[in-house]
Amino acid sequence: LLIDPARHFIPVAEVKRFIDVMALHKFNRLQMHLTDDTGWRVEIKKYPELTRIGSRMDWTQMQLESPSSAQARHSGFYSQQDIRELVRYAARRHIIIVPEIEMPGHIGAALASYPELSLNPQKLSALPPEQRWKAHEWILAPRPQSIAFMSAVLIEIMDLFPGPWIHIGGDEANCRAWTHSEELQTQMRELGLKNEAELHSWFIRQMDGFLTQHGRRMIGWDEILQGGLASGAIVMSWRGMEGGIAAAQAGHDVIMTPASHTYFDYYQGPVASEPKAWGTVLPWEKVLEFEPIPDDLRAAQARHVLGGQGQLWGELISTTRHREYMAWPRSAALAEVLWSPQTENRLESFRARLIEHLKRFDTAKINYRPLSADTQ
Repeated sequence: LLIDPARHFIPVAEVKRFIDVMALHKFNRLQMHLTDDTGWRVEIKKYPELTRIGSRMDWTQMQLESPSSAQARHSGFYSQQDIRELVRYAARRHIIIVPEIEMPGHIGAALASYPELSLNPQKLSALPPEQRWKAHEWILAPRPQSIAFMSAVLIEIMDLFPGPWIHIGGDEANCRAWTHSEELQTQMRELGLKNEAELHSWFIRQMDGFLTQHGRRMIGWDEILQGGLASGAIVMSWRGMEGGIAAAQAGHDVIMTPASHTYFDYYQGPVASEPKAWGTVLPWEKVLEFEPIPDDLRAAQARHVLGGQGQLWGELISTTRHREYMAWPRSAALAEVLWSPQTENRLESFRARLIEHLKRFDTAKINYRPLSADTQ
């Protein structure tokens, strides 16, 4: 599963509670989306401004305030001691935490903290920190200094997270902003790159190579496929199954995360009767239809599918009760899909077991979306 403290910070005790419920369902990986435009949530000792400035925002505040607002700001981040504690806590429950440090897009909190990463450092650094949040181009400038900066960040991240995987995002990058930068257009010509998409791929390969040199495997969302990848990179396929299929056919390991079946920030029922959410309606019954290994893959290719993951993107999820409501019972259905073979009567069998399972949730005071009347 994925949780998103970058958009709304999740205190350590609440992360532990989430890990406990994950362990009940035999989930064994927790991806933590630690950085984004609205918050940098992990202490980096070499760059203290990332948390001194970059942690003082959340998604709700960014939507409500004006760029010049100097009001008291939300703040939240994990100290390195917090991270080590969470990693140990999860490991005792057979869960590996996978950190996600987004780049080159979804990096606004870092740009507000260190303007030299931005496309226009002089313009951004001239502003007070509270005015920088909406004054940048939502993407870093992939100049050598930026690569050195992010590499130094990853050195500390690798020290904190001993698992073999480091997620660098790579998705939804505003590469169009590079078009208007004379500096980056010159850099592209010097590198022999034809367009901004190739510059994005070049940057991703720099980070991939750096992590590989340090014995780690890079994970990225399926946008990292453009331009080719090193053999050790892992693709998370979120824009449908097609990216995952293409990656597996090319010999890359894949984690299937299609929004159609695994985005648990989507509605669970009729919009008028549900808490505000994104997207379409995704009930647990549809999650149960998810097949992480498509028929398009031959046996040798199918071995590249490592598993699947459910996403709890946090823009609209700011409390434990809401997070649990969005996660369960959909995550229970996902665990069924990922751990159990497909059967003809999967829906009926799971429904009967789910009704009994939710009694455990009641006893443990774990929140969840009640089943529809025709399911009970």
